[in-house]
Amino acid sequence: MKCPFCAQSETQVVETRESDEGDFIRRRRRCISCDKRFTTYERPDVSFPAIVKKDGRRIEFNRQKLKASMQLALRKRPVSTEQFDRSIERIEEKLLSMGEREVNSTRIGELVMRELKKMDKVAYVRFASVYRSFEDIDEFKTLVDEFRR
Repeated sequence: MKCPFCAQSETQVVETRESDEGDFIRRRRRCISCDKRFTTYERPDVSFPAIVKKDGRRIEFNRQKLKASMQLALRKRPVSTEQFDRSIERIEEKLLSMGEREVNSTRIGELVMRELKKMDKVAYVRFASVYRSFEDIDEFKTLVDEFRR
């Protein structure tokens, strides 16, 4: 690891810590040449499948976009941060375990709806109404009737 201050390639690891969640390792390093200290983070490099949009475009999986769409549906709903984070992790795990190089965006939408349905019915209806492009009140009624059964 090169020193960010003097570009010397020899550095020494002074301290290593795993994050509380176990998803990265933090290392404090000291440059052998200039004696300055800096921090590096080690994370696993995983390859998510490409997302195939409805119009055929292929885009990179974007965790922030997934989180933002779910947060919008969950806005002002009584769902803990822990529940939310765990649902994002389950969606990502499912995408990785599929072993596919490409996944249709509709499949991700279905995974999101499954998670929202378990967490909060109102958030589920909010997301489904946009995702499925509801045109009238009857479509909402049909969705709500599903919960009543």
